[in-house]
Amino acid sequence: MATLLAIESSCDETSAAVIRDGCVLSNVVSSQTKLHSEYGGVVPELATREHLRNLTPVIQTAMQKAGVSIGRLDAIAATRGPGLPAALMVGLKAAQGMAFALRKPFIGIHHHEAHLYSPWIMGDPPSADFGNFQPNVSLIVSGGHTLLVLVKNELEHEVLGGTVDDAAGECFDKIAKLIGLPYPGGPELDRLAATGNPKAYDFPRPMLHDPKHEFSFSGLKTSVRYFLQKNPALLNDEQAVRNICASVQAAIVDVLVAKTVRAAQKYQVKCITASGGVTCNSGLRQRLSEVCAKQGYVLRLTEKSLCTDNAAMIGILAEQQFLKGVESTSLDAEIQPTWELASAVS
Repeated sequence: MATLLAIESSCDETSAAVIRDGCVLSNVVSSQTKLHSEYGGVVPELATREHLRNLTPVIQTAMQKAGVSIGRLDAIAATRGPGLPAALMVGLKAAQGMAFALRKPFIGIHHHEAHLYSPWIMGDPPSADFGNFQPNVSLIVSGGHTLLVLVKNELEHEVLGGTVDDAAGECFDKIAKLIGLPYPGGPELDRLAATGNPKAYDFPRPMLHDPKHEFSFSGLKTSVRYFLQKNPALLNDEQAVRNICASVQAAIVDVLVAKTVRAAQKYQVKCITASGGVTCNSGLRQRLSEVCAKQGYVLRLTEKSLCTDNAAMIGILAEQQFLKGVESTSLDAEIQPTWELASAVS
């Protein structure tokens, strides 16, 4: 049995979690969404300042909620990359400092690899179960990345493909901004799409029929921009806006689901998982559920509370590495803001 403290600070959430024996004893997240909404997006300098302000109380709260004293920790983990450089630095250096002071191992975690295993954190309290349904094909879809990954076994994976331009979450947010929706735009677009007609407007599905595993969403964003320029009056019609949102969401979801299922068929897996912030999208969750049920795939969707950035997923992956004897990270290791997931294979 091991007890770990994990820290996440890759973007605009300051989070700390305590993990023991596959269970999340606490997972505290301090979000900066309200702060950045004034600017229509994350401002790196402000995010870093808030991490510096919030990290210590967040760690203290996580330790208190878990009922664990600092002397009981067996290791300290933190996100090493990818992410905003200065934001990553806050969490990484704090974790390294604690590990040095306590003379405990430090484990630097790849943010997307942690998302990759987050669908297996379930229950109350959440517990990790990596052993079932391997291999699987996993969709990681967020504001910055869209990836398809073949998980061959615990801590063994292969990146099949990613986005060649805009990620799905980025596309959601940029189109929401074109429509005039408040930040963060993706969730608001999802909310409006629920009462819209997804067949009202036929927007393109980029690379839908491409047999490769790459994604591209910049063309969809451009198509919507030109459509709105030609039909500006639609933005003054509430139902038309809902229809636009539903049609955009349908286009993105169609591509994500089709490519994920195609990869599952190619590699003959029985299980599909999905994680990352866009996995909160109700249209994506519903469509994946329907298709997997129809085609006989086991589907594991990350719980909504764990889809966005959080330290629980960092800690769960770090514990797996710790228990399997993966070499700990040097206390002199630096952040890796553009760390590719393929290089994180254990």
